[in-house]
Amino acid sequence: MKKILRFSYSTILVLFINILFSGQLQAQPRPVMNSGELQLALDKLNVLGSVLYIAAHPDDENNALLAYFAKGKLVRTGYLSLTRGDGGQNLLGTEQGDLLGVLRTQELLQARKIDGAEQYFSRAVDFGFSKSAKETLDFWGKDKILSDVVWVIRKFRPDIIITRFQGTKADGHGNHTASEMLAAEAFKLSGDSTKFPEQLKYVKPWQAKRILWNAWLPLLEKRKADLSKLLKVDVGGYNSLLGESYTEIAAQSRSMHKTQGFGSSSSFGEAINYFVPIEGAPAANDIFDGIDMSWNRVKGGEVIGTLLAEADKEFHPENPSSILPILLKTYGEMKKIDDNYWVKEKEKELLEVIRSCAGIFIEADASDYTVSPGDGLSVRSSIINRSNFPFQLEKVEVTDQTNTVYENSELKNEKLLPVNLTCKIPENAEYSQPYWLRKEHTIGDYIVTDQRLIGKAENDPPLIARFYVKAGSETLTFSTPVQYKWTDPVKGEEFRPLVIEPKVLINLKDKVYLFPTSKQRDVSFILKSGENNLSEVLKIEVPKGWQVEPNQIKYTFKKKYDEHVFNFKITPPDHYSEGYVNAYSVSDGKTYSMGESVINYSHIQRQTVFYPSKAKIIRLDLKKVINNIGYIMGPGDEVPQILKELGYNVTMLNDNDIETKNLSDFDAIVTGIRLYNTDKQISFEQPKLLKYVEDGGTLVVQYNKFFDLVTDKIGPYPFHISNDRVTDENSKVTFLDKNNPILNYPNKITEDNFNGWIQERGLYFADKWDKNYTPVISCHDPDESSKDGGLLFTHFGKGVFIYTGYDWFRELPGGVSGSYPIFINMISAGKYYNSDKTK
Repeated sequence: MKKILRFSYSTILVLFINILFSGQLQAQPRPVMNSGELQLALDKLNVLGSVLYIAAHPDDENNALLAYFAKGKLVRTGYLSLTRGDGGQNLLGTEQGDLLGVLRTQELLQARKIDGAEQYFSRAVDFGFSKSAKETLDFWGKDKILSDVVWVIRKFRPDIIITRFQGTKADGHGNHTASEMLAAEAFKLSGDSTKFPEQLKYVKPWQAKRILWNAWLPLLEKRKADLSKLLKVDVGGYNSLLGESYTEIAAQSRSMHKTQGFGSSSSFGEAINYFVPIEGAPAANDIFDGIDMSWNRVKGGEVIGTLLAEADKEFHPENPSSILPILLKTYGEMKKIDDNYWVKEKEKELLEVIRSCAGIFIEADASDYTVSPGDGLSVRSSIINRSNFPFQLEKVEVTDQTNTVYENSELKNEKLLPVNLTCKIPENAEYSQPYWLRKEHTIGDYIVTDQRLIGKAENDPPLIARFYVKAGSETLTFSTPVQYKWTDPVKGEEFRPLVIEPKVLINLKDKVYLFPTSKQRDVSFILKSGENNLSEVLKIEVPKGWQVEPNQIKYTFKKKYDEHVFNFKITPPDHYSEGYVNAYSVSDGKTYSMGESVINYSHIQRQTVFYPSKAKIIRLDLKKVINNIGYIMGPGDEVPQILKELGYNVTMLNDNDIETKNLSDFDAIVTGIRLYNTDKQISFEQPKLLKYVEDGGTLVVQYNKFFDLVTDKIGPYPFHISNDRVTDENSKVTFLDKNNPILNYPNKITEDNFNGWIQERGLYFADKWDKNYTPVISCHDPDESSKDGGLLFTHFGKGVFIYTGYDWFRELPGGVSGSYPIFINMISAGKYYNSDKTK
């Protein structure tokens, strides 16, 4: 039976990225192509081939290979990532879970914008590290995700399918192995009309020519494979039209995976990739052996190929508009052909080539960056023709508007033509939220019932402006999303997507509110108005046994975007209890109960994410014996805020603070996750931290990866961090040192404290340690040996040092009540030896 997970952040608007040659949309206006890009685009119009790369996660793709196919071979190239990476860690900030999935989706789209491929996903959720393909497929639901892979294959219609992984344990991750298994099975099923017949309402069966494994050279060499018998591709080639090699492009693309710390440097020269056949027709010399990639594969396409060859021959970089008559004739010929795949794809490419040859720029700017259902919105559309070719603007329309604006205006060379529109958002318009988060998802898969949405990287833009342009006997339709534009005094012109949002937003400052005693405390709600002159009532609900004062407050907003903070006094019961505090407002007969979170990083489009206006509230029965905590942040986590919620005085420490402050002022110091992987300076400050322990302090070090450590002396005695992890969050925990203060002081710990954990037990446990360390607890995944190195304890001088690989960074912010007493005991361990307990 699948477990249902309630997600904290449920919606987002993200707009299509305009990948070069792919026809996808992006928030900012699409620029025209320069001459080098135009030459490639012209060449690509005559290439009718496609390849689909399949793997499990964001960052699994081979960026150089994608760039080589998309910008070198000029074939339609796609990457199907089965998951959105929501189960990983984040080196940039505190986003986890669904928010991290949104962020990594955008990182992939930015990567595709650079390497030229298209991006697809399945409904599989990244539930964290998996040690077997069976576990992965059980969580995902094999048939469901298999149907998604078949759907993407039928929709994309690749000639060649390439997998990143080989389908064995050597893949290193159950998700990896499962991705190859699903790809191989889908390769055989996608051409069978009896399999997943419900898809055939929208697509036809499709059989790819062959499926290959993009093999890893070190593994091939280890196996002593005969490389001369394998297909190979040199992805290190130089593209003179772009002025870059494919490996240079790949470095830029790879560097978009910033949440994972995958910034990459360019490489130069030969870079051979080898391919091992899995299924399908054999190939002797080339991956595309036996595949006709010309217009001859389309009935009646010969004339189009001839016209495009002529356009390519007559193309002059200094005067690209000279080939417009040929391109327009080609466009007319395409419309005569009954082909719903290649003609459809090439029409989109051809429109962009025509637009760029004419230097036509289009833009549609909204008067505001948010709008609510039922509201009006002004849109200023603009178009300019920067060629001497006689274009005529017939009309401009915006989806969901009440009127179409007919212009019938001549588009004169270098004369900007503005068109002002007034749009009305339908009353039943959905909020700007990602389709995969509209419903609560299970631990392994998203709930998406609309077949047409499956596989898409993101939602369509809420509003699209379409410019109908007459060119000779043809009417061309150029489209661009409606976005908001402003000028930043430092960055210059900036864009953000248009967002459809509620008229009232109710934000909570925290996702979890802790009550370590029965003392009353304030819980704050931040109301934000989505329109002018809004006056309603904010209401609060708490679980039975809890009290809230007042339970409602009247509010009035004069202007849109006004914000007010309202404090409610919540009193917990005098015993353990947990539940949710819910906030909502009723306006015009509609109930509003959503807040927003904005993800704003410079390398992606700004993302607005909506989430339910509720927070978990927990009455804990905890004993507190220390007060002052120093916290040294790693890449980012929310543990410091939780410690403050528990009533501790938390001071954030940087490298300079460690050097200059009197560390003895702190009862305990905690290091954030992966600090010793990411902060080179900490290696110089580590002796002072260990001296702090020796003098009587308590140092708690949270998990670090076993590679890229900035120092090998994290603890006072040697220990080795490994790749050991326990992925089963329900794994039985055994107490190895029952008398250890971590299990007894100041709170008594039982096995019940490990109930209800989320995603996993922990990661990067130690596998070797000095005899001075004591392992405190142990657990293991099914059919594996015990992993004892997840919580190591030692005395050093007068103090205590603890290394812990258990994932407190998920459990504490996730409201897992049993995790708080254990963490409190860890930071209190040094106090134990100066308490009555030891006397």
